[in-house]
Amino acid sequence: HEIQVNDVSFKYSDGDPVLKNVNLTIQQGETLAIVGSTGGGKSTLVNLLCRFYEPTSGTISIDGIDYRERSLHWLQSNLGIVLQSSHIFGGSIMDNIRYGRLSATDEEVLLASKRAGAHDFVMALDGGYDTAVGEGGSKLSAGQKQLISFARAILADPKILIMDEATSSVDTETEQQIQLGLDELLSNRIALVIAHRLSTIRGADRILVIEHGEITEQGSHNQLMSLQGRYYKLYTQQSLSEFANVEENWQG
Repeated sequence: HEIQVNDVSFKYSDGDPVLKNVNLTIQQGETLAIVGSTGGGKSTLVNLLCRFYEPTSGTISIDGIDYRERSLHWLQSNLGIVLQSSHIFGGSIMDNIRYGRLSATDEEVLLASKRAGAHDFVMALDGGYDTAVGEGGSKLSAGQKQLISFARAILADPKILIMDEATSSVDTETEQQIQLGLDELLSNRIALVIAHRLSTIRGADRILVIEHGEITEQGSHNQLMSLQGRYYKLYTQQSLSEFANVEENWQG
């Protein structure tokens, strides 16, 4: 599988361009981390790839076919999206994970949960997988919701995964579980991550820095560090905790 972004620009009907002539090819098995200022265009790029919007000019093609020529059903069944506010609805944990693939057996749900690193916390709950999560997941912590959304995405097994990595601060133990779940989720598929965690960024195959609607730098962590440009400045200025929680520092 391959995604090609050809000369894509995007602007809202009444404003200046949010993205300008972006060119990008993403290959099967590649994890791409996207970093940059709030408002710099990274969320817009992700929204275009999910086809929440379509390019104002230029094309996005998947396996050589313009994605506007494919059905939305095709796109939805090949695309997994994990957004920052994990979409958890009332019902049991089992129901919430199974939402990734409604035909899945209980065994498949459990396997996905184990692979996501969610199984241990679920089993520690009184009701296990039958535990009701409350309206909007109100009985779960932010980290637990994220692990459930990983399990759901692993169960769906999308060819292309797009995720906005939650910045919510979680304890170290949950952080490690999330990292394991994330590694499992990203392996062997095209993955685009709006990345906030240093561990994810360093582990990505390629990092894109998007500023003012354009890709200003791209490469591996080591390549970008040796450039000593925008990425280098950000990385050296930030300690892990600041970087995970303070996205504003991309500005300026």
